[in-house]
Amino acid sequence: MTMGDENLFAAMTMPVIIGPILDKLEQRDLAAAQSLRQALSKVEQQHPGLVYDLIKGILKKADLDQRIDMCESLLRLEGINNSEEFRSERAEPAFQELNHRAMALKKILSRIPNEIYDRKKFLETIKDIASAIKNLLDAVNNVFPYVQGQENKQVLEHKKREFVKYSKRFSNTLKEFFKDNQRNDVFLSANYLINQTNIIMRTVKQRCP
Repeated sequence: MTMGDENLFAAMTMPVIIGPILDKLEQRDLAAAQSLRQALSKVEQQHPGLVYDLIKGILKKADLDQRIDMCESLLRLEGINNSEEFRSERAEPAFQELNHRAMALKKILSRIPNEIYDRKKFLETIKDIASAIKNLLDAVNNVFPYVQGQENKQVLEHKKREFVKYSKRFSNTLKEFFKDNQRNDVFLSANYLINQTNIIMRTVKQRCP
């Protein structure tokens, strides 16, 4: 595992593992959940990856670190993640469509661990992913008219190009998979694509509030 992969898992730990837990806690104790979220977010800002290290430490202490595949687990968990963190709060149809398309892509990607063992089903999933990627890019283009200022437009355009780059990497990984059957490479590439989707959504929220 590379340092880049570790950084990816660290970036996904808060939204994919901790975020949904805090969302549920909010239903029972809103103040406590908000305080805990703020504290953990502050810690992550000051010490990026600390929450991920904490999760790894807990797994190791429980002798589960060798039994749980973090890469596959993060991908599966994304399928049940309905966090509002990466949703635009704008009411315009273009932003609501973007929310829908981003969530749809991540949900489809999260199906990979279950469907990769069935070639026919997996080929259909690949088609769904390709369609979802196109739909998300179209949705991003549709919010550009709402983005104010050249700098903000340039930042979003850069994030979109990065997303396209990782989409192409994912496509190449799939081609290699049908040659070498390395499932973990597909899981990892899918997680990178999910992270890039989150980055786009965070950028839209920040640059077009």
